Amino acid sequence: MAGTLFVVATPIGHLEDISTRAIRILGEVALVAAEDTRRTGNLLRHFGIPTRILSLHAHNERSRAPELLARLRQGESVALVSDAGTPGVSDPGAELVRLARHAGVQIEAVPGPSAVAAAISLSGLDDTGFAFLGFPPVRSKDRKNWFERLAGYHSDLAVVCFEAPHRIQKTLAELSDCVKRPILVFRELTKLHEETLEGLPGTLAAS
Repeated sequence: MAGTLFVVATPIGHLEDISTRAIRILGEVALVAAEDTRRTGNLLRHFGIPTRILSLHAHNERSRAPELLARLRQGESVALVSDAGTPGVSDPGAELVRLARHAGVQIEAVPGPSAVAAAISLSGLDDTGFAFLGFPPVRSKDRKNWFERLAGYHSDLAVVCFEAPHRIQKTLAELSDCVKRPILVFRELTKLHEETLEGLPGTLAAS
């Protein structure tokens, strides 16, 4: 009988946000497939979990996913985790999930912390729905198309995206060309130095 692939959400900052179910699953599976083995190792050690960790990140997922699928078919259960939040949501993991589904392997979500949900809950916006666009692309042509797509959303629809700290100023400056209303920037969510900034993109870029 094949094992189960558990897609496990991990804390986006504060370690106490992990669910009791996630802790149990991480301790019961044969293997944890992790985006960053060092970060996941710290998490497992914090909760006294000795499960073996294998790397599964953006640069090796295509080659490693078949190996993990073979383990699942042999009856081993695997927990899939990313650095923070939920695998497959602007993080590696989608390829393994697709392979497992097509192979008829049981897949279970172990939901938990989400930067997207946290940002929406802190925004104070009315329940008019939202679009999640992930990270802006780095390549200029793809990036231009991404900003055009963002600009095409109606003003009454919230748009949530991620950005790396070292690119946030550049992205805010580019946003000022297509977004003419105040935005919210959430930094270090759930961490010690959590911060919320509000203002026009150009103003925030210059601050």
